[in-house]
Amino acid sequence: MSSKKSLDQIIEQMMETVRDSKEQIFEICEKTRREYAGLEVELKDLRLKVAEIIRQTDYKEMHARLARNRLAEVSKEFGKYSNEEVRKAYEHANEHQIQLAVLNQEEKQHRERRDHIERRLLELEDTISRAELLVGQVSVVHNFLIGDLREVGEIVEDAKEKQEFGLKIIEAQEAERKRVARDIHDGPAQLLANVLLRAELIERAYNDKGIESALKEVKDVRHAIKASLADVRRIIYDLRPMALDDLGLIPTLKKYLSSVSERVEDKTEVRFIVIGNETRMEPNLEVALFRLVQEAVQNGLKHAEADQILVKVQVTTDRIMLIISDDGKGFDHTEKKDDSFGIMGMKERVNMLKGEFAIESAMGRGTKLVITVPTSDD
Repeated sequence: MSSKKSLDQIIEQMMETVRDSKEQIFEICEKTRREYAGLEVELKDLRLKVAEIIRQTDYKEMHARLARNRLAEVSKEFGKYSNEEVRKAYEHANEHQIQLAVLNQEEKQHRERRDHIERRLLELEDTISRAELLVGQVSVVHNFLIGDLREVGEIVEDAKEKQEFGLKIIEAQEAERKRVARDIHDGPAQLLANVLLRAELIERAYNDKGIESALKEVKDVRHAIKASLADVRRIIYDLRPMALDDLGLIPTLKKYLSSVSERVEDKTEVRFIVIGNETRMEPNLEVALFRLVQEAVQNGLKHAEADQILVKVQVTTDRIMLIISDDGKGFDHTEKKDDSFGIMGMKERVNMLKGEFAIESAMGRGTKLVITVPTSDD
């Protein structure tokens, strides 16, 4: 008993250390993001300043050239002009040269600062990427320590397979979280950061260029917000299609496959065939079947590199059959590989539904999945 207590204490200490490390890495990542955002704003401002200085320099160079020509004319025909006119011509040319030198110095300083910021942004991007990778790795360790294997242990009997299966589940969970985080970061987060930046520019545009320029910035901000809202809705749909609850499996599959087809129309043709009546099923069964089709289609797009994907659904009074086939590169499904976890997971889900799972595939001959699941408890 005491040894178990000691082991629990050791695990708890390890978990606390891992949690603290994760928080520290996250803080570093957030601090770096804040610095990155600030430098982006400063860089945009510097670029505007450099452009303005270049415009002023061109204007000043033209006047300096005219002043030099005037001075050369006065110096050449010295006798025609009074001392006062000669002095004014000299001072005028000298003043333009000084102003031009000041502008050139300002431009040089701004360019040096701009180059420094651009190098710093590259360094910060690398820091953020490594921090995100570390957070993901630490999360895997943390989830493993808190016992994600307990429920899986009741399903998988072999000890070695139990450990591998549990770790794969953790990796899949982290991969899904990372995908959602990446979708949010690349979509709504980037767009909202752009909205914030554009909002800061509205006042400047109004002050510098008037109401029309400010209204244009407001219009751009409105478009960015609409795009961000669309991205958020897409992410929510990927997590749980609302149409499943309202419309059922078949209409949701039609909508999902239609969106996939639009997204990959230049690369892959996606077709959908339904045989039988479009009846509603138990909600959890509809979710499970939708996820099976979703994963099979994603495998066809991502791994098989298929030109055509066919999803066929056949509904009878007591069962439903899903047939997902593609003309991709295929694989030897008898070999155990790291990426075969997806197939293994699909088999497990079909078994839980008391259904049957069959796969036909060979190198260069595409892949065909046949899933048959009862729709009643009889």
